[in-house]
Amino acid sequence: MELTPGLVVYRSRKPKQTPLWQILADYFDRFEQSYDDCYTKAYGFFRPVISRVVRKYLDCGDLHQGFARVRCPDCHHEYLLAFSCRGRWFCPSCHTKKVVQFGTHLQANVLYPVPHRQYVFSMPKILRVFFKYNRKLLGKLCHCAQQSLLDFFRVVLRKPRGIGGSIMAIQTFGDYCRWHPHLHAIVSDGLYTESGYFFVMPRNVDLQFLEEIFRARVLAMLKKEGLVDDDFIQMIMQWRHTSGFSVHNQVRIARDDTKGQEALAQYIIRNPFSLKKVSYQQETGQVIYRSKMSHGKNKKNFEVFKALDFIAAITQHIPEQSFQLVRYYGWYSNRMRGDRKKLEQVKGKGAVEIDPDIEIIDISEYRPTRIPSPMWRECIKKIWEVDPLSCPRCHAEMKIISFIVQPDVIRKILVYLELWEEFSKRRPPPLALAAEKVEVVSGRAKESFDDGWPGYDEPWVDAHSL
Repeated sequence: MELTPGLVVYRSRKPKQTPLWQILADYFDRFEQSYDDCYTKAYGFFRPVISRVVRKYLDCGDLHQGFARVRCPDCHHEYLLAFSCRGRWFCPSCHTKKVVQFGTHLQANVLYPVPHRQYVFSMPKILRVFFKYNRKLLGKLCHCAQQSLLDFFRVVLRKPRGIGGSIMAIQTFGDYCRWHPHLHAIVSDGLYTESGYFFVMPRNVDLQFLEEIFRARVLAMLKKEGLVDDDFIQMIMQWRHTSGFSVHNQVRIARDDTKGQEALAQYIIRNPFSLKKVSYQQETGQVIYRSKMSHGKNKKNFEVFKALDFIAAITQHIPEQSFQLVRYYGWYSNRMRGDRKKLEQVKGKGAVEIDPDIEIIDISEYRPTRIPSPMWRECIKKIWEVDPLSCPRCHAEMKIISFIVQPDVIRKILVYLELWEEFSKRRPPPLALAAEKVEVVSGRAKESFDDGWPGYDEPWVDAHSL
């Protein structure tokens, strides 16, 4: 985007100018070649999905891979809009679009006008390695958390047949992209009933019982999978503070806070890393990743990576193509949303037990709206407050007139506009690699570079391409 007197003009993003694209263009081929020797022990065997996602990202926003022609019908002003990779959980631009769509969908189509809370489930470090090498366990971890919530709510509210509602997002990353599997969940703060009422949880409830239920279910699940035995479980049970398992629910969203619901939905599926935190010095191959939090004795708020180590850290969070990191349970599950009409037919047939200590909300008349997910234009307007189809010359509404995908036509148009570049997708390696010495120590690549600190410039991130 650019600012002009009295007008904000949309400008297509330039992914090749971002530090992430430059790091991957310089080092990803070498990362693939050295993975078996340097990173198998730390991150497991190389997963083919990593290559597919990264190589699609390197083509994201590249006019050489195809584009749409956008033209103003009045003044005939025109620009080219590059295609995106539509990747999830890696490409910062494409995933931002999915974040906006998810927030809108959840707030308008799924969540009911009742209080909600964010629940965060985490477990001790000693157990996290099991989920790194067998990622199907992450789905079973969600089931453990959901069943723990349901048992806890039913006991507190004394509603053995109450129905919970939750949307759980699996996050595998912690600060500095370390492996830290945990769950973020948007949970209705109470229980639904088939008669069309919602029973609200008391405000201040001790979560220790919930933590104990969650711990018991996770350990039982790992034992069933043959990953732990009774001696191991007994050792963990002797630890203090529920053995490293924790549950937090301090974020509460009021029933009428639609903006809060949307913001929380966007937060729980945020990208594993932030492009704004990355700076890269090509000459030395160093990457600095900054954080808002302070760590260690020196209270530093950044970490310095070698380029290969940084790629290894961020790519470990790429999910398999068919693996779902967002799951719907209870009242918000696909099955119950599909059966809602059947639930509506029994409205008012059962008596409601009144408890003076429990708030009751009648949601029998509520019908979620059915709005489509916002498309590219609406996402740009929502994030950047600029209309990509508003003509910068006459302010008329521009139209997409064609999609160009034929390689020979792409070349002719770009050559005519002097936008064609004769280059290979992989740039030659930096000069620092010529003098680099590599030795494998404890499964990690230890590389010698000249001393030097890269300067930190906040990268410019433009809006999402088509």
